[in-house]
Amino acid sequence: MNLLQWFNQHGTLTVLIAYIPLIATVVTTILSLVLARATLRYAAASDKSLALAREEFEREWSPELHIKLERISPQESKLVVTNLAKISVLLQMVQLRKISMGVPSSRYFLNEPLVGGTTWTDELDKRFFDCTGKDYAGIVAVSITFYVSGRLFRTDWFRFRAEVSDGRILKIHPVSIAARRVRVLETRSNGKRRRELVMDVVGKGEAEA
Repeated sequence: MNLLQWFNQHGTLTVLIAYIPLIATVVTTILSLVLARATLRYAAASDKSLALAREEFEREWSPELHIKLERISPQESKLVVTNLAKISVLLQMVQLRKISMGVPSSRYFLNEPLVGGTTWTDELDKRFFDCTGKDYAGIVAVSITFYVSGRLFRTDWFRFRAEVSDGRILKIHPVSIAARRVRVLETRSNGKRRRELVMDVVGKGEAEA
């Protein structure tokens, strides 16, 4: 008697055949759970990768300017603006003020393009003394308004400790970097009246600062 005949005689073969669909269902369910878990892990990893890529893209292409005041000589100082982002900007206006004052002591307009990753410098001449006067010891703040991607932005106030005595610049040292990178002030609707728009929007920004 072979093995097949023995199973058939005792009815075991029929039982095994009846259990095959159940076993197949159990195996299929287990495989489905494993595949579903692997899919969820892959989806979570993909979402995390997309979030990191989006954050890196925004960090590289969002506008970000760094401002620095430097002492050249007892009578001269200069402004150094570095574009830390990849996107180019159009510098529109520089504002200087004493930190104790609510409105700028000095402001002047520009129309200077600044390519991403490059630096622009400007000698302040008497503009610095228009802000500080002949004698001053305290904080001087600088902010820049600029256009990029059709929108008007303004940097936060970069602060510097300055000492001026009898019309001579003794020292200029940075106090801290800006707390915020840039602020969107206005979306440019057209290229007309650019200077008037900057003046109007900056007036609003000063009230909020």
